[in-house]
Amino acid sequence: MDAPIDRKPLIDWLVNETSHQRFVDNIFQEFCDRIRAAGVPLARATVHFRIDHPQWLGARMLWRKGMAEVDIETFQHGTLETPEYRQSPVATMHAGTTELRWRSDGPAADTDRYPLFAQLLQEGMTDYVAWPMKHTLGRSHVVTFASDGPDGFTEDHLAFLADLLPTFALVSEIRLKNRLARTLLETYVGPHASEEILAGAITRGSGTTVAAAILVCDLRDFTHISDNWPRDDVIELLNGYFDAICEPIERHGGEILKFIGDGLLAIFPLDRPTACDDLLSAVDEAQSAMDALNAARVALGQEALRYGVGIHVGDVMYGNIGSRQRLDFTVIGPAVNAAARLENLTKAVHEPVLVSRAFAEMASCHRALESLGSYPLRGFGEEMEVFSFSVAKWRQTAEPCGEAALAS
Repeated sequence: MDAPIDRKPLIDWLVNETSHQRFVDNIFQEFCDRIRAAGVPLARATVHFRIDHPQWLGARMLWRKGMAEVDIETFQHGTLETPEYRQSPVATMHAGTTELRWRSDGPAADTDRYPLFAQLLQEGMTDYVAWPMKHTLGRSHVVTFASDGPDGFTEDHLAFLADLLPTFALVSEIRLKNRLARTLLETYVGPHASEEILAGAITRGSGTTVAAAILVCDLRDFTHISDNWPRDDVIELLNGYFDAICEPIERHGGEILKFIGDGLLAIFPLDRPTACDDLLSAVDEAQSAMDALNAARVALGQEALRYGVGIHVGDVMYGNIGSRQRLDFTVIGPAVNAAARLENLTKAVHEPVLVSRAFAEMASCHRALESLGSYPLRGFGEEMEVFSFSVAKWRQTAEPCGEAALAS
């Protein structure tokens, strides 16, 4: 009879030698490699996490012997209603089963019930076990191990794996919560602000001066809509509108800092030489997305949505502002106020997009601009020259412009 496999080296490694590793998939890769090196005929392993993410319901990490890195697959919300999930061992584990075992020489009915087992049989797997993996407060995930050894797993192999699982659960939970914290911050304050906060920028008043192109966008007639439409319809409308506006902004390197009802504030830091042009490309794509959204709305007999965009450039204070207990990581300054005033001016001049001369002088857009003259802006002593922006003309030209070109 073989001597039991020593658990201590692997447990010591999990506890003492993984603190430098930030990502759970890298730990899982080495964890499985070490299990196999310890003498367990492990050929395939998975971890199925339930995660808190606005887009993803969960994620699966898959390890196979010989793989250079773990394969990660994410699952969207709604996956629990699919036949693939309902006919999976993971669904059985989520229902409360404490162990699910399959062997290639077992009843054929098992393969009929779970399509995965037919796949494992084709891959040469001989044994499979699935267990719940417990995190704190009752949060349960699923871990599976499969063998391609002639005899599968022995009882000692299974005991070895089961003894390792609580320690791996602790190590994985720490990484999952770190990722959750990062995801929540990215979701609610944006990627750059989240990095600043995680780096320790959490003191009220802390911040830096940033040169940026600033975009303020607001939906028209939202008060009338919100007063007269059912709540769920208003939320659906806002989500569609924000998808159309926000996805191009983020795709072109902008950072959305704030949603205020039906409005948003975004910046494109000028440390990128193409920041102003990136902003205008985002406006171009956002307008196309809004056109598509409005076409769908009109086809349903609904009114088209209207919006206004104000664009300016300047230095802003970027950092923590608020009370002692509740802070907001945002930007403030005269340049932000100017962009907001330009957005408000779109209502009076009946143009959807207005840019300041200061912004226009930095962007490759002079042929896409038409001066509307100078206007007084509330809170500013001097009138500001304002330009309307034509998306159609923007698409026809990318020639640089400057002060001389604007004056011609």
